Order: sequence, then structure tokens, then C-alpha cells
Amino acid sequence: MSLTLAAAQNVAHVLTEALPYLTKFVGKTMIIKYGGNAMIDEALQKSFARDIVLMKRIGINPVVVHGGGPQIGNLLKRLGIQSEFVQGMRVTDRETMDVVQMVLGGLVNKDIVTLINGQGGAAVGLTGKDAELIYARKLTFTRNTPEMNAPEIIDIGHVGEVASINVAVINLLINGDFIPVIAPVGVGDDGQSYNINADLVAGKVAEVMQAEKLILLTNTAGVLDKNQHLLTGLDAAKVNALIEDGTISGGMLPKIRCALDAIQGGVGSAHIIDGRVEHAVLLEIFTDEGVGTLIRGSRKY
Repeated sequence: MSLTLAAAQNVAHVLTEALPYLTKFVGKTMIIKYGGNAMIDEALQKSFARDIVLMKRIGINPVVVHGGGPQIGNLLKRLGIQSEFVQGMRVTDRETMDVVQMVLGGLVNKDIVTLINGQGGAAVGLTGKDAELIYARKLTFTRNTPEMNAPEIIDIGHVGEVASINVAVINLLINGDFIPVIAPVGVGDDGQSYNINADLVAGKVAEVMQAEKLILLTNTAGVLDKNQHLLTGLDAAKVNALIEDGTISGGMLPKIRCALDAIQGGVGSAHIIDGRVEHAVLLEIFTDEGVGTLIRGSRKY
């Protein structure tokens, strides 16, 4: 079907608007955390995969880090294993960790690889255990209340944080023209597997690779002000002020802190974008307005 003149002009406008960004980002590395609705809606899955493939084809180096909390929860429920959370983190005993590895490293990771490859890409899936890509240390929480004599240390099992990233593994895949797809399971110095928050893994990968962008897909429009209007073009000082006055709170706090850590660690910019929008990644990268919140880093070009 041929395009109408108006439609053709719109296509030309989009391409013209994208041109300076295409020129700027060729050869750059971008870390995309994939999760939320974009992982479960079929149309959004396909648009995400096409975005990633197009980025690679035009010379950008995308690295995908994914979550899988709902899929883990569903399988645990089917197996009759109760899910328990402490401060938003899943308590992960040995039996639960087996399920986490199965879902993240097997089912979800390979589904994403298949999705990208089905759109013409060359994706390679791996977990943080492959070639010790993600070295983890055990994460514990402390709880302190006035009536307690000493802080209580809370052990939530096989839950970790990133100690280090083996960048050589990622660079090997990028230089071989592959698209890395990383499941956030790390290995500790005790040889044990650890479940790590995918946002934190994406942020740390972006930091150690000094990526051009860290992009976090969410189920919201981005960071909103107190009147529910989208905020963008922020810097670290503005973000900290918004946290201080309570504008940024609740579930957005971990993502915004992850973004702040990344830009303060040298990442060019961080983006918290609406993964419910088709082609959200391309729209954020290649259009002037984008589809989410941009947080600028201090990197000088």
C-alpha cells in the first residue's frame, strides 16, 4: 500500500530529526534494562526486539539486561513455594534460587534471545555465572528500632549485589557483532549463585563500560512531578532535590538511585522510559522529545 503525501512527509520528518543522533551515537555502547509490560505484551516484545536489532545494524552497540520477577513468582506459585519479600527483595533460599536460575537463565533469557534473533539480530544469552561475568557478594539488611539493643542483621538468602563485572566477556561479544543478553544471576567467591536486582546490574554494567546511555524500561511514563507531569532534562542536583522534597518516592526511588549512581560513575546519560509505548527505545534515543525522563551526566565531549 502506497503512503499518502502526509504520511510520507511524516516519515521524512522523523528520519531528518533522527539524523544528528544517528551520527552522534555510531560506535557507542548503550545498556538497556528490559522488563515490565514490554516483556509480556506481544506487540511490545516485537517492537523492542526490532529497536535492538536496528540499533546494532546502524552501528550502536546495545547490551540487554533483563529481569523476570513476575515469571519467577508464577513458577514458584505453581510449585507451591511461598514468595516472601524484605524491603522489596525476594527472600531466596536454595530451593528458590534453583527456580530463579531456571527462569532467568533458561526460560526468560532464551525467549529474549529468540525474540531478537527472530527480528534479524544475532543475540547471545548468558548469566553472570558465565566466565564469572558478574561477581557477586551476599546482600544483607540491618533493622534498627528504638527498643532494640543492637541492630538486627536480616539474612535473605541467595540475594546479592554486584562486586565486579568482567567487561572482557561483553566486549568479546560486541566485537564479534553479537548482542549480549544478560540474566542478573551472579556468582560469589563461595561458588554460590546469587539473585541480583536487574536495574542494579544494568547500572553497574553501564558504569564499568562507560556507556553512552543507560536506559531503564518501566511501566510508568517516567519521573513525574507532584502534579503528575513528566519531568525530563534533569541533572544530579535536580534529582536529589526532588528526592529531598518527596516528589520522587516509593518504587521510583531504587530506579532513580540506580540512574544517579550510573551518571556519577561516568555514564553519559540515564533514561527512565515508558516501556508500554511501542518502539520506546528508538523514540527516546532518536527524537527530540523522547518518551521518558532524561537524566544528564557530567561527561564532557
